[in-house]
Amino acid sequence: MDGTSSDGEVLRAVARGDRAAFALLYERHAGWLLLRLRHRCADAQLVEDVVQETFLAVWHGADRYREQSGADVAGWLWRIGQRRLVDALRRTGARDRLWRVLRGRPSKDEPSAEDQVLLGVEHGDLGAALDRLPPELRAVLQATVLDGLTTREAAALLGVPPGTVKTRAMRARRELRSRFS
Repeated sequence: MDGTSSDGEVLRAVARGDRAAFALLYERHAGWLLLRLRHRCADAQLVEDVVQETFLAVWHGADRYREQSGADVAGWLWRIGQRRLVDALRRTGARDRLWRVLRGRPSKDEPSAEDQVLLGVEHGDLGAALDRLPPELRAVLQATVLDGLTTREAAALLGVPPGTVKTRAMRARRELRSRFS
């Protein structure tokens, strides 16, 4: 495996247990994944742990990746990483709330506003409204709004043309607006 191998080739080698390929995959993708996840969470240590968990999941599950037309390894890694981050935020949030109740005072390490919004998206009125959207509309909002992907990146991730991403995003926003107005 060398630096000219495609991500798909590298990931197939990882699935066969090739440690050098895994190191190459990590070298190519860990940096940007760390930076993007840091935009979603103020806790740098938590983000570093999530990146490590993401690559550990890749090591154990690389054979689950299926190349689809337009889908890329980076998008697959991003989905794993952001799901791991949300899970970690849920765990951390529950621990912090329990600690505050037991101690009778607020924690000095309050979650960032963005962390609170992400948790609210999962569990609040917006989360319920998102759950009622058709899956194709919800997937577009997840990719473009929550994950911060561009239209082109979302199209590659979802395996649809960029125009379809734009149309679905517009429909999803219209449906959400009607539910909250």
